[in-house]
Amino acid sequence: MKFYDYLIVGAGLFGATFAYMAKRQGKSCLVIDKRPHLGGNIYCENIEGINVHTYGAHIFHTSNKEVWDFVNSIVEFNRYTNSPVANYKGKLYNLPFNMNTFYQMWGTRTPEEARRKIEEQKREAVEAMKAAGVEEPRNLEEQAISLIGKDIYEKLIKGYTEKQWGRKCTELPAFIIKRLPVRLTFDNNYFNDKYQGIPIGGYNKLIDGLLEDVESRCNTDFFTDREHFESIADKIVFTGKIDEYYHYRFGKLEYRTVRFETEVLDCENYQGNAVINYTEQEVPYTRIIEHKHFEFGQQSKTVISREYSSEWKEGSEPFYPVNDDKNSALYAQYRELANQEPNVIFGGRLAEYKYYDMHQIIAAVFNKYFS
Repeated sequence: MKFYDYLIVGAGLFGATFAYMAKRQGKSCLVIDKRPHLGGNIYCENIEGINVHTYGAHIFHTSNKEVWDFVNSIVEFNRYTNSPVANYKGKLYNLPFNMNTFYQMWGTRTPEEARRKIEEQKREAVEAMKAAGVEEPRNLEEQAISLIGKDIYEKLIKGYTEKQWGRKCTELPAFIIKRLPVRLTFDNNYFNDKYQGIPIGGYNKLIDGLLEDVESRCNTDFFTDREHFESIADKIVFTGKIDEYYHYRFGKLEYRTVRFETEVLDCENYQGNAVINYTEQEVPYTRIIEHKHFEFGQQSKTVISREYSSEWKEGSEPFYPVNDDKNSALYAQYRELANQEPNVIFGGRLAEYKYYDMHQIIAAVFNKYFS
């Protein structure tokens, strides 16, 4: 029986980066994943010559030069810039909220006109709250309206957010929206980070580069032979659900999941943009992704994916932790158990019950374990 320094459970970005760094230090690793492929949620399936983001759009962005140089040392990234569009009842609005959005919404042409309109709407919202005896926003709806006003909230935030979370905005905590980015420039770049792009040839090239010469096994579930896997390594790097690791001792953490309807279309260009959000409640999906635009594809056909958000259930993929008070308190109990495990590292979105962007995952591996 072969013995390893690390057994890494999960071949997503955290596990693959950890394996790469450990191998550079001369450590032996075995990476296992219950899915039939490596890469976790950044896995891409090639359809009609197009790299389809199987588990939803992933755009790499960071201001951390060390992280950017690192991923580009594995695979070169292109210059893709995320500039999503919102569709509300057939009308299109640029995101994030910028001068293009304000012109489309109100016809304002100058930054001063837009600023006055936003301040007017914010003032009306705050006065209405005070008239109702509300001093501080009690929920997401009140928070959003107090930050950006009624028009943008109702057209571009309300329906999308309620579909995404499966709850009314009046039932969601205010802290979910701590701030809303407002740009008084005609800039449609969604992110403020210095670096941004997509791996040329797709994310599989990044994962393959990270796991090159690392022993990896797909279709291998840690929990089907846990005793065996725990016996073959000095340490375990666990990237799955922390509550499952502890047999749901305190109960199950809640997640949101996403279902995708992917379709090949016999046309060259369906929507002219990689990401279009559908912000009205009546449209059941949250957005449509046209994958070829991530890599400036010129293929004769195109592939689109409609995204549907719902509550996580057994058998579906857990995507987003529900970081409300109830789940945060439950996670704290599991975290206390995890802190007592000297030979187990819990890392990533599911194991830490925390939303991570891709660059944050890589930085966490660097800073916590290989600094």
